[in-house]
Amino acid sequence: MLLNKVVRNFASSSAKVPQFVPITSNTGIAGAVGNTPLIKLVKLSEELGRNIYGKAEFQNPGGSIKDRAALYLIKDAEDRGLLKTGGTVVESTAGNTGIGLAHICRSRGYNLVIYIPNTQAQSKINTLKLLGAEVFPVPPKPYDDPENFNHKARRHAESLENAVWANQFDNLANRNAHIETTGPEIWNQLNGKVDAFTCSTGTGGTFAGVTRYLKDVSKGKTKSIVADPPGSCVFSYVTSGGKSLERSGGSFTEGIGQGRITDNLKQDIDTVDGAVFIPDGETIAMLYRLLDEEGLYLGGTGALNVVAAAKIAKDLPENSNIVTILADSGHKYSDRIFSKKWLQEKGLLEHIPENLHKYIVYP
Repeated sequence: MLLNKVVRNFASSSAKVPQFVPITSNTGIAGAVGNTPLIKLVKLSEELGRNIYGKAEFQNPGGSIKDRAALYLIKDAEDRGLLKTGGTVVESTAGNTGIGLAHICRSRGYNLVIYIPNTQAQSKINTLKLLGAEVFPVPPKPYDDPENFNHKARRHAESLENAVWANQFDNLANRNAHIETTGPEIWNQLNGKVDAFTCSTGTGGTFAGVTRYLKDVSKGKTKSIVADPPGSCVFSYVTSGGKSLERSGGSFTEGIGQGRITDNLKQDIDTVDGAVFIPDGETIAMLYRLLDEEGLYLGGTGALNVVAAAKIAKDLPENSNIVTILADSGHKYSDRIFSKKWLQEKGLLEHIPENLHKYIVYP
């Protein structure tokens, strides 16, 4: 009787019940990709007087935004009849797309071959091997060099039967993943109140796909600004009106920055409202700040994206909503970005405030 009374009182209460949408995947790991939280960065938002939101892509099954592209790349190959039972997927990747592909390939019974620059974190290479991929670390080469990892992957796929080169940089299935999932999720999570979107580009799929969706659904009202690290040409290309591919230097961030305009990015580059250049010093400082103030343990890409969002916010009206991508966590990079020796070698230690040195736990 008491229980019934309590239930009735609760049901008739004016208190709002928190919205909860449970996700049950009846299609295995593939059905768990996407539908990630949108996290307000409370401290940073209070400081700026604008709302900075990060899409928590580290909560995907494979741990990064690239799970979305990986799923769509495989589905595209299946739908076009290029990949059949027992087949092989070959891809060139800085790591995260490969990890996403490895998870999906394992669940669908495909083999996976990965070509990865030998400059990437060893933990990524180890993870790929643990997930059953055959991994070929290769020296980084420009895209126009026949030994570039993209061309190696393509040739490898062409040498096999029942095999496909996923081609994440120029396969528009990558971009479509974000037109159909990431963009709509962001729009719905903020009830259509998205004033600006920003993130960096590697393949260009995330930035182009989300940009396309938000531009269309907002009738052009949502601003879209690309963020770029040192060593990439995208900032020069956008700010020069497509006349320059100039780039210089390099970045500690992995998987972003580009020496060309990929087919994924090319589709929507003319709709971009601007570009921001983010130095490594600002990225590493934000990475430590987000850990200390927001409790977010992110990789360099996510930190760079937040720096870009903060810069863009200052040019928008108060209480504007700016969304960016928290691409992955810091787990794969911890022995670098939290190493005193590595930070000193890269000239990054001086950019980290003294009170945050407590997070430098590796020699």
